[in-house]
Amino acid sequence: MRSPSDTNSALRPARRLLPCAVVGLGMLLSGCSVFSSRPFQRGSLIERDDYTQLKPGVSTRADAMDLLGSPTTRATFDDNTWIYISMRTAQTPLSFPSIRQQQVVVLNFDDKGTLRTLRTLDKSNARPVSMVGAVTPTPGTSVNIMQQILGNVGRYNPMSNLDSTFGGSTGPMGFNNGPGHGGTGNSLP
Repeated sequence: MRSPSDTNSALRPARRLLPCAVVGLGMLLSGCSVFSSRPFQRGSLIERDDYTQLKPGVSTRADAMDLLGSPTTRATFDDNTWIYISMRTAQTPLSFPSIRQQQVVVLNFDDKGTLRTLRTLDKSNARPVSMVGAVTPTPGTSVNIMQQILGNVGRYNPMSNLDSTFGGSTGPMGFNNGPGHGGTGNSLP
C-alpha cells in the first residue's frame, strides 16, 4: 500500500508541468493572431452611394468636394483630374501587407469645373510594376585591363623617398599625385 508521502512525490512533477503548459498554450495562441490579423483601411473611404450622386455634365467641383471631400491626389500634369484612392490591407507573416480590396475613383473636370467623366477602378485593373535590373552606364567609369596596368605605371615608387613613412611619397618625376601618396589623392596639374 502507498503512503501519502509517496502520492505527494508522484504529483510534484505534474504540479511543475502545469505552469509550463499554461505558459506554452498562451504563447501558442498568441502566435495564431499573426495569421488572422485585422484589416486596415487606408486612403479615402468612399461609399458607392456618394459617388453615384455625381452626374457628368451636371455636377461641379464643389459638388464633388461636398460629397467626397478632398481628393487623395491630383493628376501630375492635369489639375482637372482628381483621384480618390482607398484600400483594405492585412498583415501577412514575413512579408509586405497584402491588399484585400482596392478602389480608385477618377473624376475628370473641364476647364469650367464641370464633371466630364467618372471612372471607378478596382484591384483587377491594377498592373504589376517591377524594377528594371539594368544599370545606367556612366561615361568614364569603364576601364579595361590595359588601362589599369598602364595607368599605374610611374605612380608609386617605394625607392624614390626612403625617409617617407608611406614608402615613397612622390613619383619618379617628383610629382605628388595618385593614390597611396600621403593621403593627398589624385591632383590635376
